[in-house]
Amino acid sequence: MADTIAGVPPQLAHLSWLIGTWEGDGLGEYPTVERFAFRQRVEFACDGRPFLSYASNTWILDEDGERLRRGASESGFWRPAPDNGVEVLLSHPSGYAEVWLGQVTVTALETAKITGAKLELVTDVVARTDTAKDYSGGQRLYGLVNGQLLWTFDMIAMGQPLANHLWAQLNPVVG
Repeated sequence: MADTIAGVPPQLAHLSWLIGTWEGDGLGEYPTVERFAFRQRVEFACDGRPFLSYASNTWILDEDGERLRRGASESGFWRPAPDNGVEVLLSHPSGYAEVWLGQVTVTALETAKITGAKLELVTDVVARTDTAKDYSGGQRLYGLVNGQLLWTFDMIAMGQPLANHLWAQLNPVVG
């Protein structure tokens, strides 16, 4: 697969579909929390080196879709691995650091540009501070579908088995 975006190293070709800023709304729930709505802004960027920098910020929404307060934040790096693999390192101000491992499947190409993809991730390591809430692992699924970034996060936390926690539908931010 050739470079799909100018300045992106060839090692990142299978991740190039993530590059840019995405924003949209999602829902969250878990057996230990009430259902809630959130707005999310995510940025994937490449500075020419063979990794993507990543930042995600969320805001909790009221029933009218207005921002009530800041929600979760995470930042880190997405690194290519052999055979369309991915290694993700994430850090959270709530006291977590995670290593995720996964695989990209390209589902559609148009003129050497990825227009459809799926990325499945599983936690390899979760480290937490003494004061962080109980959280021990999870699974994430990202997809590029009809120009939107869709994602979902299932987690193991608070003595609960693996269960869905978050999902969102994000649109590219232009300009």
